[in-house]
Order: sequence, then structure tokens, then C-alpha cells
Amino acid sequence: MKRATIQLCTYNRAPLLARVLDACFDQTTPGDEYEVVLVDDGSSDETPAVIETARARASCAFVVVTQRNAGLATARNAGIARASGEQIIFIDDDVLPLPNFVEEHLRAHARRPRAIVRGGAIEVADLDYLPPPIWSIKNYSGNYFWTTNVSAPLATIREIGGFDESFSEYGWEDIDVGLRLRAKGVRAVFHPAALVYHYKPRPRTANVDKMIAQARAQARTAVRLIRRHPNWRAYLATGVNPVQRRFHAMLRAMRVDERLRKRLSGAGDRELLPREARAARALANDAYFDELERALRS
Repeated sequence: MKRATIQLCTYNRAPLLARVLDACFDQTTPGDEYEVVLVDDGSSDETPAVIETARARASCAFVVVTQRNAGLATARNAGIARASGEQIIFIDDDVLPLPNFVEEHLRAHARRPRAIVRGGAIEVADLDYLPPPIWSIKNYSGNYFWTTNVSAPLATIREIGGFDESFSEYGWEDIDVGLRLRAKGVRAVFHPAALVYHYKPRPRTANVDKMIAQARAQARTAVRLIRRHPNWRAYLATGVNPVQRRFHAMLRAMRVDERLRKRLSGAGDRELLPREARAARALANDAYFDELERALRS
């Protein structure tokens, strides 16, 4: 076995994927000690060409799985099936690992061999202008198992059956894995030195409808999550609790969404101003809770 597997899935992000794969190959860990397992989840852009170019640059074992578009949970399981690392490190296709990324995950696992290791992430809006690689508390995420940057023993992930493929829409498939691991007594440690840059571009006017559609999909999978995990952690994380539901019901009764949409009116595709970006996020949040009520009734 390799010491580690970097596992990522991709869908129609060819320009970004090239940068991500380069960062995965540019590691201080010797190339014969780790591998990269990529699952192309039915991309229709230039992803195949990017992958072929990456093969020539790969400085470690590079395994590619190509499948029809089936969603992230199914793609993750395809990657898990092909992995051969003692530790499997999950990242996303919008994440740039630092050169010591694999080394730091392995360092943390040497101290806690059976644990989940959560790495640090710095959100950036531009990959050409990266801030110093210094993690701070403003970038903290309390997620127990967040596939932007997390690792665990491959055997442990396989023992719980990997990802639940009934999470076919956007969201919560990694939280489900974390809740199942927590229920089995698997401890999590935070190791910010295993650091990545997480690409979060500033929203544009053309992105607003996609943000809303994604929020509605996430609400539907939130209901799936709480039905599998009817406990306070899931209810708090998803917003399925009386306080948040009543608050957003009040906002909908006041037709706050109509006022938010007026702030976003205008022609052309352009970067949203800060106040417009706040309005877009609030509109997506409103759509999430509206869809949540629909899904709870179904």
C-alpha cells in the first residue's frame, strides 16, 4: 500500500483542475509514497484533455476513473474503491494543497493513527494572488468531516460503507459520513498545518439563479440527513429547529425576498457589489428555508 491517497472528484472545471492537479503532484512527500485518485464525474468540457496533459506531468501514481454524471457521493465511492493509500485524504476540485500538505496529514496520523484529521483552509477569490500561507481563526470550520480538506484511514472509511449514494443532489453527503464516524467513536483532530487554499470567487449576477437552485437542492438533502440522523447535531446544522424555521417563516411572510431581488436587478453579467453579494446570499438562504418546509411536508 501507499502511505496516502489524495482523492478528488471533478465536474466541468477544466481550467481550475489543471492548477489543482499540479499542486497535488508538487508535494514534499516522495512520489512513490502517495498517489492521486481522480474521478471525472461525467464532465463535458475540456477535462479529458486536462487529464491527459496531467498524466505526463504526474510525479506520483495518478489513477483516473471516468464515469457518467452520478453525483458526488457516487463519485467519491468510485475513488475509494480505487484507492490504495493507508490514509485517504479528501479534497475538492477547487482546492490548492500546499507542498507539505500530504506530509502534514501523515504527521498528524502518526500521532493519532485511527483519527480523522481535519486540515486548514484559507478562502481566496483569486488563485493568481494568494495570501501568505498562514491559517487564522477566521478560516475555522467546525465541521467534523469536511471533504474540502480531511483525511482518515482508508480501512475506516470502507468499514462504514463509504458515502451514502442516496445523497444524489448537492450537499450534506460528507456531513453524513462524519456523523456515522462519530457514532462509531472515531475521534477527529484539527491540524491546520495541513493547509489548502480554497477557491471562492466573488459572485456574479449570472451566478444568482445557480446559488438559489443549489440552496434548494441542499434543503432537500438536509431533510434526508435528519431522517438518517435524528439528533441535535443534525437539526442544528441543517436549520431544522423551531428557532430558525420560525424566523425564516416570518421573513417569508414579510416578502423580504422581493426586496432582495430588487437589489439585484440590472442587465449584463458582472461581479456583484458587496451589498449585492450579501443580498444574493440572503436570497439563497431564504430559498433554502422555503424548500426545507416543502421537503419536510413531502
